[in-house]
Amino acid sequence: MSDLSRKIIISVAPAARHIDEKAAVKGEAAQVVASVMTPEEIAGDVIACAKNGATLVHMHVRDAQGHLTDDIGEFSRTIRMIRSGCSVIIEGSTGGVGELNAEERSGALKDPQVDVACVNMGSVNLGEGVFANSLEEIRLWCAAVKKRRAVAILQCFEPGMIATVERMQKDGYIDDPKIYGIPMGFAGSQPAAVANMQLLVGLLPKNAVWYYQQHGMEDLSMIAAAAAAGAKIVRVGFEDSLFYAPGKRASSNAELVARCADVIRSIGYEPATYEEACRIIGLKR
Repeated sequence: MSDLSRKIIISVAPAARHIDEKAAVKGEAAQVVASVMTPEEIAGDVIACAKNGATLVHMHVRDAQGHLTDDIGEFSRTIRMIRSGCSVIIEGSTGGVGELNAEERSGALKDPQVDVACVNMGSVNLGEGVFANSLEEIRLWCAAVKKRRAVAILQCFEPGMIATVERMQKDGYIDDPKIYGIPMGFAGSQPAAVANMQLLVGLLPKNAVWYYQQHGMEDLSMIAAAAAAGAKIVRVGFEDSLFYAPGKRASSNAELVARCADVIRSIGYEPATYEEACRIIGLKR
């Protein structure tokens, strides 16, 4: 078996925020696109991303207009097209600032193609919106992920949410393996800074697998910092940012992944293959 100590999983969140999006969090105008990406466009982009080193794809359940929904029709169709062209781990989200209730936000878990599922471990302000996640709702989502035997990605926007993970595991709502998510850069939440990342990572259990993502990134410097600090998963993609350097906008998600892979290699690491990625997160195929 290959040594995984210097392998990094590249995740891609391909669906760009768009002008017609209902969610309260859109970010700066430069980060918003004019039209919704179709399932065909997303699938094609993800297949190209896989060729450039991505082995995990983050997806929300959206309708044809790009709005959050609990109808998994377009979501499932997109995954089928992705899987027909490449091998990647499918991450379904229970998040997103919108109008769905807790049960409806669990829509991704209805699809057996989903391998891992992210759960937000508390409430936070995101831009002008409030991303509300009560303990009752967190229990519901964690229990649903456990029932599906998916790997949980537990999004921790601040230190108290790491303690909530421990509480949920103690109470039997979370099983191992699990992944800690460290999301940064959202207005109203933790700024994307090395000191803030070090604080959160320092509170994680020893040998924890953790996942770095950054909203509105203007360059890939924090990707390098996260990899050097021990992240096993780093994320790029149009959902987070269209840019790889100040004023330099990527033409596609595949370009962002390629540039992320270059950064990882430049500091002595390697993008994980699909098989290696499954081993890193403990996903049984």
